[in-house]
Amino acid sequence: MEFTKMHGIGNDYVYINCFKESVKCPGELAKWVSDRHKGIGSDGLVLIMPSDKADFRMRMFNPDGSESQMCGNAARCVGKYVYDNGLTDKTSISLETKAGIKHLLLFPEKGKIKTVCVDMGEPVLRSSDIPVIHDEERLIDCLVDFSPEQYRITCVSMGNPHTIIFVESTEELALETIGKKIESFRLFPERTNVEFVEILSPHEARVRVWERGTGETQACGTGACAVVVAGVLTGRLERKATINLPGGELLIEWRNDNHVYMTGDAVTVYTGCFSTD
Repeated sequence: MEFTKMHGIGNDYVYINCFKESVKCPGELAKWVSDRHKGIGSDGLVLIMPSDKADFRMRMFNPDGSESQMCGNAARCVGKYVYDNGLTDKTSISLETKAGIKHLLLFPEKGKIKTVCVDMGEPVLRSSDIPVIHDEERLIDCLVDFSPEQYRITCVSMGNPHTIIFVESTEELALETIGKKIESFRLFPERTNVEFVEILSPHEARVRVWERGTGETQACGTGACAVVVAGVLTGRLERKATINLPGGELLIEWRNDNHVYMTGDAVTVYTGCFSTD
């Protein structure tokens, strides 16, 4: 089976063109391709598929085999893949995801896509819709006891649930321990992604990400969007800000139409094939 490995600011996935290939058990395949010792090595598996609702469809699977609703970094890479491989000649495309249809603007340089802007849609703030089990209709800068740690959290969904925590510094965090605990905390019936945020200025922040079903990653596009929304709601960030993640930076803008727009790179690492025996 042919595959392409791609990344958006270090958030790497294995991409399979399902216009050509057929994947019968994507959850199980995701576990193998994600293994960095015995497989290809990635943050998950992405299937690029036909759609009867949009130009293309994206399905994505975490290293534990669970299916995720949305990934902004993966969406950008899908945009690059379909253009660079001749599946479209349009620089404005629609992409069906489990979080709804997203719209992408592709920016080519010398015949290849280098950066992509994704309309990530409107943020979801109602607790029951994220979902978060809590009496508060919206959790914005709300103190929660994770025992022994206490954090003020802001919860946002960008098609998948995020818990944002503002800290003085992201460097000394024991993210493996606290990220895992918060991901599966009782407030989050579908688990949650966790972003620890260090504010550098009203227009810039540094972020470390713990992704549900994956662990710490180099970047998370939906998480970067959720960070800006949380930053605006708590008075820490302006509506347009640069988010610095371990893998690189994303430009995020929460515009007056209530949509969040994310701009960043998309990179092809290599192509190859593996046996399905």
